[in-house]
Amino acid sequence: MKIDLMNTTSSKINAALMDARRGSGATAAGMVLTLVIVTDEGSAYDALKAANDASREHPSRTLAVIKRAGRSPRARAETRLDAEILVGSDAGSGETVILRMHGELAAHAQSVVLPLLLPDAPVVVWWPENAPQHPAQDPLGALAQRRITDAVTAESPVGQLAQRAASYTPGDTDLAWTRITGWRSMLAAALDQHPVKITSAVVEGESYNPSVELLGLWLTTRLRVPVERVVTAGPGITSVTLRAKDGAITLDRPDGLMGTLSMPGAPDRQVALKRRETSELIAEELRRLDPDDIYSAAVRTPVERLREPAVAAAEPEAQPVVVEAAVAAPTRVTAKVPAAKAPAKAAPAKKAVSAAKKAVAKKAAPRKRSGS
Repeated sequence: MKIDLMNTTSSKINAALMDARRGSGATAAGMVLTLVIVTDEGSAYDALKAANDASREHPSRTLAVIKRAGRSPRARAETRLDAEILVGSDAGSGETVILRMHGELAAHAQSVVLPLLLPDAPVVVWWPENAPQHPAQDPLGALAQRRITDAVTAESPVGQLAQRAASYTPGDTDLAWTRITGWRSMLAAALDQHPVKITSAVVEGESYNPSVELLGLWLTTRLRVPVERVVTAGPGITSVTLRAKDGAITLDRPDGLMGTLSMPGAPDRQVALKRRETSELIAEELRRLDPDDIYSAAVRTPVERLREPAVAAAEPEAQPVVVEAAVAAPTRVTAKVPAAKAPAKAAPAKKAVSAAKKAVAKKAAPRKRSGS
């Protein structure tokens, strides 16, 4: 069922929702939360499709806020609220209201959204693109218990992590973090099966991907070991290596579909690590509405920590020589040079000294014989 309301108000929208619910034979709402999507016309379709798919697991009232302030003074002076209500199969397992706010009303979206929130139910706000610098201080973000952003959509995705760290408030999260849930689960399970002391780690993945950086920062905070960041062609994260004295644990996924888990003393195993759709990511985030302390610790770790060289204190003779290789801004990675090649530069110097000593001895020998 689809209902269009032009130049309307929040109270009329609420009344239309009640009438639509009665018309469909539903006497109770049966929804567990309110999902507010702050988007524009260009991203509205994909965001609503993802929200509708996620609502089959989490029945919710979805409010899509589309701000259309207008470019001309005349358009900005026209304050109007248009609504499009979707109920039934068109709205997944809940209700969807698309709110188009024109003119001055676009600057006061919270006054429209507040009366439409489900009573006594959690509120989640999601910015598919153009998230505010401080989500918790945003007028709409202040209404929510959970605030979802996506660093991938920013102009500088990796640089956006620093902004997320500076503005972090309990309840904030990012879909770049959600994308690495499978990797974190597999690596944690591998260490449970093969408990060893990790000395260093390497994370490989495409440039400008904040998920790769977050995975490296998570390993840094949880294992407290140096982590190297290596850029590859992708897609996404391609490989993670955890180094130990008796061998390395490697999780490799070159194609974005299936991964291969390799551990010392065990045969290689194929694991499912498919890159997930946005609807699956949103559904995962809606499963828990409490603050994510692990994400907080990871995002607050400076990305520069990934440039640190891997130093093995217990084996100084085996220390690798590490050089920094510049990659696309704003990130840099470290590339390892084998330790065996490092002393090669000293060989010519030793040969030169030896040759000089022989020359001096050769010249001194005749003078000794002539003097005698």
